Amino acid sequence: MKIYTKTGDDGTTSLFGGDRVLKSNKSVDIYGSLDELNSQIGMLYSLVDDLQIHHDLQCILNTLFNLSSYVATSKEDFFEKLPVLEEKSIDMLENRIDKIQELLPALNQFVLPVGDTKAAQAHIVRTTCRRVERLFSSLDSNLKYYDFGLRYLNRLSDYCFVLGRHLTLLSGVGEIYWNKEKTY
Repeated sequence: MKIYTKTGDDGTTSLFGGDRVLKSNKSVDIYGSLDELNSQIGMLYSLVDDLQIHHDLQCILNTLFNLSSYVATSKEDFFEKLPVLEEKSIDMLENRIDKIQELLPALNQFVLPVGDTKAAQAHIVRTTCRRVERLFSSLDSNLKYYDFGLRYLNRLSDYCFVLGRHLTLLSGVGEIYWNKEKTY
């Protein structure tokens, strides 16, 4: 099977369900942004050698692929063919956030998104996730998966924030705090 079909040469693509839409369609933009988020997470995965974080990131990647399949589906009757979006996925993120936060010093000021490469990549994932969350919020709020998607993306960005802080501390670099006077 060839990877190229040439069917998108006219600026359109197919959604699951068969509808052809412009590549500028809101759903295409969102599932493309989810794909970008997954790629950013893949980069983070390649940088980190911690087995627990690898497990977390694999679960996150799978959940985002499941969510993408809903966004890429044009007909609601096709939803029953898609993987189930489980509340346990959100619970997992919350549990991991709580566990990581137990290892972190209290935060009383804004931290700059710096550290070693791993920590910086976690912050890139966080900001990409926030952008996807903003895009996702433009969907019809009556969609079956809307509430799950918004909550999951919100928790994921929180997870990436605490993970970035954790990776910064593990690297020995230490956190750098926002200093509103240090601008020149």
